[in-house]
Amino acid sequence: MSRTIKFHLDEHCDPAIAAGLRRHGSDVTTTPEAGLIGATDQQQVAYALPAGRVIFTSDRDYLRLHASGVPHAGIAYCHQQTRSIGEIIGGLVLIWEVFEPEEIANRLEYL
Repeated sequence: MSRTIKFHLDEHCDPAIAAGLRRHGSDVTTTPEAGLIGATDQQQVAYALPAGRVIFTSDRDYLRLHASGVPHAGIAYCHQQTRSIGEIIGGLVLIWEVFEPEEIANRLEYL
């Protein structure tokens, strides 16, 4: 198991997701913790990319960023209100266990 993936949760993520990931031992930052409340999506990516953090989001604008070729360390996307917090945590833990950072870089994974 890899367990080298780090995550950054965007502004609209439930704090319980970060707590759940941390219980599994994952390295997680959140938008509020990083002082990025109100930051643009591009600013979120600029924060996450050099740190090698996969962004977890339910914001469809990140799909456009990915499609436009903006470099990123990876994006995990879940359409709003389609998964429980437990299902989201489970999906992100699977990404954490399976991927190496270089495998998920510039990749979009749907939960």
